[in-house]
Amino acid sequence: MKKTGSTILLCLISFIAFTQRLTVQQYISTYKDIAMSEMRRTGVPAAITLAQGILESESGNGELVKKSNNHFGIKCKLDWAGEKVYHDDDATGECFRKYDSAVESYIDHSNFLKSRSHYSSLFELDPTNYKSWAKGLKKAGYATNPKYPQMLIKVIEDNGLNEYTLITLSKSNINDNIIVNAKNDEDNNDEKYREQTIHEVKKKDNLYAISVRYKTTIADLKKWNNLNSNDLYIGQKLIVSKK
Repeated sequence: MKKTGSTILLCLISFIAFTQRLTVQQYISTYKDIAMSEMRRTGVPAAITLAQGILESESGNGELVKKSNNHFGIKCKLDWAGEKVYHDDDATGECFRKYDSAVESYIDHSNFLKSRSHYSSLFELDPTNYKSWAKGLKKAGYATNPKYPQMLIKVIEDNGLNEYTLITLSKSNINDNIIVNAKNDEDNNDEKYREQTIHEVKKKDNLYAISVRYKTTIADLKKWNNLNSNDLYIGQKLIVSKK
């Protein structure tokens, strides 16, 4: 049977879409903001997060990330109660965590490192010391490849990823100074200081993901920001912590 011109064109478009791959730079541009946000929340250096994401997900092009949004190759483990997907890795048909979005994967990656005792020594390191972080991850058992630290270090240095760690530290220092010096003399004599954390809405952000990231509730986010619906727009400034 002959294919019509429109059918051939549709097949060609589908083939191009299927074979189109993200470049490393496109991956960095897409996920650098969430990596820096997670560094502010948990202390995992943005450079390490991005480098691991690039390696584990093949810059967003790997089979695992496409079918499960799992950017960091995190396996199910005994404490995982979420959705699962099965993928060949060190063994055939291993259980991996499945997420609804890349944001959830990034948040879970930070929580995974922060909550497990065998990674605790990493958080005593200088966050800009990406070489020690890379070696520490391997020593703690994150990956089985003996060259994993060298692979992470190369990705960081080839792409200047430590810049995002430095930017995050710089912004954190500025925010800390604002919080310490933001004396409130007008509204409440008993309230000497007011602390507010502001989040700028990025592409694919939603109230659920933001509430998880900042350990608050959707109800509080809507109350603090006078929101009548769950709709957000890129660039919108939200109060995500209020004390």
